[in-house]
Amino acid sequence: MTSNPRDHDIVVFGASGFVGRLVAAHLAEHAPDDARIALAGRTREKVEQARADLPARGQDWPVLVADASDPASLAAMAGSARVVVSTVGPYLRHGLPVVEACARAGTHYADLTGEVPFIRQAADRYDAVARASGARLVHCCGYDSVPSDLAVLTLHRRVEADGAGPLGHVLTVARARGGVSGGTVASMRGLVELAAHDASVRRLLADPYALSPDRDAEPDTPQPADSPGPSRLTDGRWVAPFPMASVNTRVVRRSNALQGWAYGRDLRYGEVAGVGRGIRGAFRAFGLTAGLGVAGAAFAVPPARALLDRVLPGSGRGPDEETRRTGWFRMELRAVTAAGERYEAVAAGPGDPGYAATSVMLGESALALAFDGGRLPDRAGSLTPATGIGDALVERLRAAGHTYEAARR
Repeated sequence: MTSNPRDHDIVVFGASGFVGRLVAAHLAEHAPDDARIALAGRTREKVEQARADLPARGQDWPVLVADASDPASLAAMAGSARVVVSTVGPYLRHGLPVVEACARAGTHYADLTGEVPFIRQAADRYDAVARASGARLVHCCGYDSVPSDLAVLTLHRRVEADGAGPLGHVLTVARARGGVSGGTVASMRGLVELAAHDASVRRLLADPYALSPDRDAEPDTPQPADSPGPSRLTDGRWVAPFPMASVNTRVVRRSNALQGWAYGRDLRYGEVAGVGRGIRGAFRAFGLTAGLGVAGAAFAVPPARALLDRVLPGSGRGPDEETRRTGWFRMELRAVTAAGERYEAVAAGPGDPGYAATSVMLGESALALAFDGGRLPDRAGSLTPATGIGDALVERLRAAGHTYEAARR
């Protein structure tokens, strides 16, 4: 981090968007009293309207005008802040200029992307720049991929403390209740369209080590499929493909590699969605598998996309307050070490996972980057939640009511 003084501890970029408003509200309620926070966006009037809806403390925060298509405005925003939180997506379309501005300014950065090609491009272009400036560029600080990344870190800490050897195989079974926003739909649509027309993107998305900092150094260990067919676990639960697995698994593997493969050189990590037991669970497993396949195909066909656009949330829209309040997520990890020892871990929390819980994750990520200095990993560059914030974020999320725990079975 540069030693030059900054006007703001945290700037929320995209503060007038659906998630941006939620993150700003979380900061207004939970940031330290002396935190200097600003709100930024392309249109001053919209940001001011969003500010007026914040808890009283946030209604005096300064407003900055910054546009992803205006490098000068991004440089000014990044130069004024210690941390920039970006909720402006789809990140493949809008995100790289923001990453560049932060990397060059020595400004820490956090986002909630789930777009593997974007993370790959950001790392390839700006990792070295950020390491030179001291900036931490921390991607995936929401439901993609904080629970997965920090749960494996928590598991590793316990196994390491027990002297039980490196991790061998870890399977995460995810369950959740929540809604979908227009931003998520736009990101999914953009990825499908890009992959349909670009073979290099298809190869990247198919590579289990797509986010590795050194692809040639990765082991030949076969990894679990991102979209396995319906199956039943030994405890009788039915499982199906988990839509977030394709990004979460790659983030966990990047964290492992960035730490010198501390989790295990031959770690096999997979994720599935838990859908219940018995006949009902079987129907859900087969239905979810088929539904995901149909949705992916529909996004790739223009007439079907047009139909989906009529029924799915549009830009700036998301789950209502009741859905956000009553939602939840729970991720259960089953692990076997290289020595054959068995462990379990849990990451869980209240609130709609993609929005209510994500606003807590992203907000606490920003607070940790701004105020937890000496407790953060000694790293800069293109990072993951586990390697860029690590145990400090685990502690903050526990204090916010989330669960991160691991135990020997």
